[in-house]
Amino acid sequence: MSLPLHTFASLEGFDPRPHLLKVLGLREALESSVPPPSIAVDLRGPGARDVAPVALAGAGFGAVVGMPSHAAASAEAGLRLVHSLRREDVVAPGDVLRVEPGGSRLSVLYRRGANSNSLFVTERCNSLCLMCSQPPRPEDDGWRLDELVDLVGLIDPDVPMLGITGGEPTLLGPGLARLLEVTRAKLPSTRLHILSNGRLFRDARLVDGMAAASGRATWAIPLYADVARVHDHVVQAPGAFEETLEGIHNLAERGHAIEVRFVAHALTVPRLRGLAEFIWRNLPFVEHVALMGLEPMGFTRRNRDILWIEPRAAGQAVAEVALFLARRGMTASIYNTPLCLLPKAAWPFARRSISDWKQDYAPECGACSVRDACSGFFSSADLSWRGKDIRPVGKREVLVA
Repeated sequence: MSLPLHTFASLEGFDPRPHLLKVLGLREALESSVPPPSIAVDLRGPGARDVAPVALAGAGFGAVVGMPSHAAASAEAGLRLVHSLRREDVVAPGDVLRVEPGGSRLSVLYRRGANSNSLFVTERCNSLCLMCSQPPRPEDDGWRLDELVDLVGLIDPDVPMLGITGGEPTLLGPGLARLLEVTRAKLPSTRLHILSNGRLFRDARLVDGMAAASGRATWAIPLYADVARVHDHVVQAPGAFEETLEGIHNLAERGHAIEVRFVAHALTVPRLRGLAEFIWRNLPFVEHVALMGLEPMGFTRRNRDILWIEPRAAGQAVAEVALFLARRGMTASIYNTPLCLLPKAAWPFARRSISDWKQDYAPECGACSVRDACSGFFSSADLSWRGKDIRPVGKREVLVA
C-alpha cells in the first residue's frame, strides 16, 4: 500500500503561517548541521518519550513531534508541538514537513529513503497536454520559490537524485536559475532530473541562464510524435513541436544532458516507431529515452475515450521501440508498465519507476515471482485502467530463456 504525502495532526504553539521543519531523532538532531530552530525532534519512540521539552527548548530546537502527554510541558517551555497524527507512519525522521496550522495539515515535502523526491516549482504551464496528470492552474504561486530555497537547505545532503517538476519550471525564468544555484551550493553531489516541455529554451538566452545545471542535471523533455501535427495536438499548443526541437538543440549545444520522454496512448502509439527513427537520426546526442505508460489522473481520466489503449498493446509497442533503440546504441527505459505486459526480451529495459507514495499492485500480483522487480501500478489505476491481461508470472517462466 502506498504511503501518502499528507496527513493531519494536532498542532500547538504555531502561529498561523506555514512552517518548514526537518524531523530528526534526538541523537541526530544534536549532531545535525541544520539550524536548531528548523528542527522538530521526534519523541514518539519508546526511548525518547521521557525527554523533557524544556531541555529541547533550551537547545534552541523549533518543535517536537510527540504525544499528547507532551502538551503541558511543551507549552510551559514555549516549544511548538505536533501530536496525534491521523497516520503516524506518514512522518519519519529525516523527512521535511510543511506544517499548515490553519488546516492542521502536514505535507511531506521531502521523504528520506523514498525512491523519488521532487521540488514542485509551479502549477502554471504553457501546454495543456491531453493526458496531463497534474492539470495546470493559472495562479500566482511565486511564493513557492522562496519556500523551495528554504527546503533545499533541509534536504539530506547525500540524496543522490532530486527532481524538479511542475507545471512548467522554465516559466520561473530567472527564478529557476536561482533555484539551480541554491541546489548547487547546498547539494553539490546531488543529480537533478528536471521535467520541462523545453519550449521556452528556443530562446538561447534562457538556456545560458541555466549554467548551474550543466554537468549535474538531466532535462527530461517530451516528444510525442515525429510530426508536428500529432505532437502539437497532444500538447494542445500549435507550434510546440518546432519550439521543443529548437529548445533541445539549444540545450545540447551548451552541453546539457537530455532525456526524451514519450507517453504511450491511442494518439501517440501509431507514430512511435517513426518517432524512434526520428530520434535516432536527428537527436543522436540524447542520453536517454523514457517510454512511459499512462498515469490515470487529471486530464487522462477526462480524456479516456480518446487516449485508451489496451495496456498490453502499449507494452508491446514500447518494448519493440526499446529494442530498436538499444540495437542502435541508444539508452532506453520502459516506465510505468508491469512486466507481465511486456515480452520477456524487454524486461531488462523495465524500471520500478513509480514514486513509492503512489505505487500499488493488483490482487493478481500477490503470487507473482517477479513482483519485487516490477513497477506495479499507479494507485489511481483501478481495474478499468489495468486492462484484461494482468497475471502473475510463474517461476518457470522466469527461468525459461
